[in-house]
Amino acid sequence: MWNDLAVVQMPIIEKILRTVAVYALVLVLFRIAGKRGLAQLNTFDMVVVFLLSNVVQNAVIGADNSLFGGAIGAVTLVAVNSVVTRWLARDPRAARILEGTPTTVVKDGELVPGALHDLALRPSELEHAIRVQNGDSVTDVARARLEPDGQLLVTLKRDEQSATRADVEDLRHRLATIERLLVDLADGRRPPR
Repeated sequence: MWNDLAVVQMPIIEKILRTVAVYALVLVLFRIAGKRGLAQLNTFDMVVVFLLSNVVQNAVIGADNSLFGGAIGAVTLVAVNSVVTRWLARDPRAARILEGTPTTVVKDGELVPGALHDLALRPSELEHAIRVQNGDSVTDVARARLEPDGQLLVTLKRDEQSATRADVEDLRHRLATIERLLVDLADGRRPPR
């Protein structure tokens, strides 16, 4: 029993190469699937992710069920991911190729023709994302774009944005000025010009 746990049952280099190859394959598959695959996972997407992990498991571990074999696969996955992540952070061209570019889905309160279809997004998913970000409908949006990481960034039209602290302070200042003018008028004083 201990022998089965401790002895790697295939060459270590083969295990590392298998893991790197499967990582690259899954990366390409998600790139082909598009940004929507990384956005909000619906029930069907979750089923695919769970099944995908099970499908590629044997490709990574092969006939090796040892503890050390699994550890080698795990360390390889984390190391490759770390290298790729650092590479993407330093190389904008690689990031564009591997991750893609943002896609504008709403511009000036109107859907960009074909954008939702190309991203496989339903209008209800877009509307939900707009409501989460304080909009009421697509017409409230100045611009919305789906980032390569699957996050939808919404910029509301100026009139639809929530008030900022600066807006509130400006209103307080104006109200204080109006109150002073009203007091001056009530006391019969002529307001300064």
